[in-house]
Amino acid sequence: MPWEKGAPSPGLVDFLAAHPELARGTVCVPGCGTGHDARAWAQAGFQAFGYDIAPSAIRLAARRTRTAKLPAKFQVADFLRDPAPFLFDWVFEHTLFCAIRPAERDDYVRALLRWLKPGGQYLAVNYLIPERGGPPYGTTRDEIVQRFSPQFELAQEWVPRSYPNRSDLELMLWWRRRTGSLELKTNR
Repeated sequence: MPWEKGAPSPGLVDFLAAHPELARGTVCVPGCGTGHDARAWAQAGFQAFGYDIAPSAIRLAARRTRTAKLPAKFQVADFLRDPAPFLFDWVFEHTLFCAIRPAERDDYVRALLRWLKPGGQYLAVNYLIPERGGPPYGTTRDEIVQRFSPQFELAQEWVPRSYPNRSDLELMLWWRRRTGSLELKTNR
C-alpha cells in the first residue's frame, strides 16, 4: 500500500494541537484507509467515523483502533455515491480529492453537501501535483477554489507540515459550508 504512511497526516496533527478550543463534534473521514487520521480526531476528543471503499482497509482500521483503545468507528462506504448515515459537523480528508478521477470531482462536491451539515467545517489536505494521468490526479489551488467556493466559504489556508516525500506539495484548506448550499449548480 504505497499510500500507507503509518501515521496521521502531519498537517492534521498540527491543526488539532493548534486548536484545542474547537467544539467537539462528529467527524467524517472519507477515504480513511487504515484509520490513522480518524484515530487522531478521536484522540483529540471528537466522535470520529472513517469510511473507505476497501474492506481490507476498514478491517485494519478497526483492529488498530481497538488495539489503541480509541472510540473511532469504521465502515465500508463509497463517499461519492452512498447516502450519509447522518450529517457530520466536520469532514476531513487527506488527498482523497486527488485520488478520484477528475471527471468525478463534481460528485465529490455533491457528496460533501450530502455528508456535511450546513455551517459544518470541511478541512482538507490537498496534494498539488501536475497532471500525470494518476492516481493521484493533478490539481491546483485555483481549481479547488473554483469548485468549492460556491458552496463553501474559505476560512484559512496554509502549507502544512507534510510527509517527507510531500514537502511543499500539500495545501491545507479550512472551509465552512455555507448555509443554504443545497446542491451543486454547475457541471465542469
